[in-house]
Amino acid sequence: MRVRKDDLVQVITGRDKGKQGRILRVVPETQRVVVEGVNRMKRHTKPTPRNRTGGIIEREQAIHVSNVMIVDPKTDRPTRVRSEVRNEEKVRVAVKSGTTVTSG
Repeated sequence: MRVRKDDLVQVITGRDKGKQGRILRVVPETQRVVVEGVNRMKRHTKPTPRNRTGGIIEREQAIHVSNVMIVDPKTDRPTRVRSEVRNEEKVRVAVKSGTTVTSG
């Protein structure tokens, strides 16, 4: 997978198409990512010792990695990413602009 935690991504398909957000969690086993503010679902919870109030909680659910693209830091638009070796270090490079993509 070419995405990492804290990458800025844009959703390219589905109900939240066009929304941008940071990756909160990456699940490589199922090729899914949790993106901040995207694919929010309501969860009805009972009061427990851990959560005393209960009620309806909104939280982000995982989305497949093929439905997001990394946002190019130079143009602020979605782009594909490739790996290159620069200065004897492997880095991720935006295909459209050629700039290095960093997490966070």
